[in-house]
Amino acid sequence: MKYVILVSQTKHKPILMAQEVQYNEDNIRSLDWKEHMRLRPGMYIGKTGDGSSQDDGIYILVKEVIDNCIDEFVMGYGKKVDVKVEEKKVYIRDYGRGIPLGKVVDAVSKINTGGKYDSKAFKKSVGLNGVGTKAVNALSIYFRVEAVREGKKKIAIFEQGNLIEERDEKTSEANGTFIEFVPDEIIFKKYKFIPDYLENQIWNYAYLNSGLTVNYNGQKFLSKNGLKDLLLRKTNEQTVRYPVIHFKSEDIEFSLVHDNHYGEEYYSYVNGQHTVQGGTHLNAFKEAIVKTTREFYGKNFDSQDIRASIVAAISIRMQDPIFESQTKTKLGSNNLNEKTSMRLFVGDYVKKHLDNFLHRNAETAERLLKKIQQSERERKDMAGVKKIAKERAKKANLHNKKLRDCRFHFSDKKNNRHLDTTVFITEGDSASGSITKARDVETQAVFSLRGKPLNTFGLKKKIVYENEEFNLLQHALNIEEGLDDLRYNNVVIATDADVDGMHIRLLLLTFFLQFFPDLVKEGHVKVLETPLFRVRDKKQTFYCYSEEEKQAAIVALRGKPEITRFKGLGEISPDEFEDFIGDNIRLSPVILGKDNSIEEILGYYMGKNTPQRQEFIIDNLKVEKDLEQEHA
Repeated sequence: MKYVILVSQTKHKPILMAQEVQYNEDNIRSLDWKEHMRLRPGMYIGKTGDGSSQDDGIYILVKEVIDNCIDEFVMGYGKKVDVKVEEKKVYIRDYGRGIPLGKVVDAVSKINTGGKYDSKAFKKSVGLNGVGTKAVNALSIYFRVEAVREGKKKIAIFEQGNLIEERDEKTSEANGTFIEFVPDEIIFKKYKFIPDYLENQIWNYAYLNSGLTVNYNGQKFLSKNGLKDLLLRKTNEQTVRYPVIHFKSEDIEFSLVHDNHYGEEYYSYVNGQHTVQGGTHLNAFKEAIVKTTREFYGKNFDSQDIRASIVAAISIRMQDPIFESQTKTKLGSNNLNEKTSMRLFVGDYVKKHLDNFLHRNAETAERLLKKIQQSERERKDMAGVKKIAKERAKKANLHNKKLRDCRFHFSDKKNNRHLDTTVFITEGDSASGSITKARDVETQAVFSLRGKPLNTFGLKKKIVYENEEFNLLQHALNIEEGLDDLRYNNVVIATDADVDGMHIRLLLLTFFLQFFPDLVKEGHVKVLETPLFRVRDKKQTFYCYSEEEKQAAIVALRGKPEITRFKGLGEISPDEFEDFIGDNIRLSPVILGKDNSIEEILGYYMGKNTPQRQEFIIDNLKVEKDLEQEHA
């Protein structure tokens, strides 16, 4: 029995009607490895997005190949890795032992085949299931592997997992493995690599493998101090409360510091894999920090006060780690045996070294104590305000007045369903109405702003609860206590493509960066790209996002087409919006530059009127004015 979904002409609700179908031997299919990977890519590389999110599958493909290079380095072979990305093509070369020549084709195309099943050849490796490069091969329109061992080279070329060419050569090249691939646009529609995301990936490899040099597009990535360097890059020297605390041994490394930002910020790794969703090792780390701090000061501080404004990182290495998914983003609970549980392993190491450090560094211990006491005072001062704000949000009937919600949420982890959810933050009834009518009600929600938001630059968090718009917005996102229960994976700012829209955009970004910086740092905040022009004739319609695209459309239509300049989202009909927020949605991620602190960014855009900012505003006003005059 299967169900056919019909749509009611009156209420637009699905109607399920039973329909008899045949079920026999012809319905049973056996798929080979590449067919299954291409049919169900999400099982192997997670999201098949366009590259606008840092966890999109195209970055997992890069990671799977580099992971193998790192495993060679960890085993003591090869001290550098070369990485080059040219638009859609990726080149990766290590200088390890090289895949044994007789097994090159099998290693990249035969499931459950690889050297990592042999614990003697690879210890504490992240790639243990023989899937990684096979997935890259199957999901690429072009895949080339070259293995070099002692003057001999094996070359194999594939297309969508199918072997096209195989040959042997003599060579004077150094030992190692070279892989070149082009992700298949059938799987990853209209994708593009964002350099900042790739750089973050590569920096992680450098931090976790001191002494390894990664050459990426002509830039050298090298770390001498591991996770200490990571925290120095993630924090501002002017705002940290004390020098970074850092300890490292063969199987565990951690670092921590307190800053002035709101929230908590953690980076966790297992065998060089960035476990972005944490897991048992991160939970044990958080618990150990709280327990050690309480015991050192002899006070039962609230865990929130101890961890407020913390930036910390932990890395462990272990044999046969168990992850909760193929993409290895979360360490499972069945790791180590009962006598050496993760909780004890991490807890004992952190307690011993952090406690000793605080006893030996009285000035740092005093600064940490003052930070904890400050957080305690702020939390108690906020208690009454938060209670009133929650009552106000409840009375405002949030889900009916401000938020047109979707049916599933990012925080709904059951069966891993519908995790890629989106909320559009709009300004104005017309834009809100159009997006609401055009959206996918299963996974897309709309939050409506009323007028321009408050400029929160330099204000205390108390204002978040006292300001109705921001109070309701944080409740809609469910981020008051952090990102663990964030309701939407994509928080999309959908404002007009004019100066007023840019101003609203900056005000919202100021709010997020000021009070919920992790939301931006973890890649959840994005900007909806909306078309500036519609170019059409009687047969074709082009939506153009720039002057260059408009000119290309005019040439393509070969004539004098009708050109419409969209001045606001409210001018775009719901039917047209379906083209922009469905499969063809264009989202620009908000990325913090590696050389800019949050304080510097907010000070430039939202602080006092500096000459540089005035020049920026004048230039953008001129561009907008010219566009309006051209299409008046």
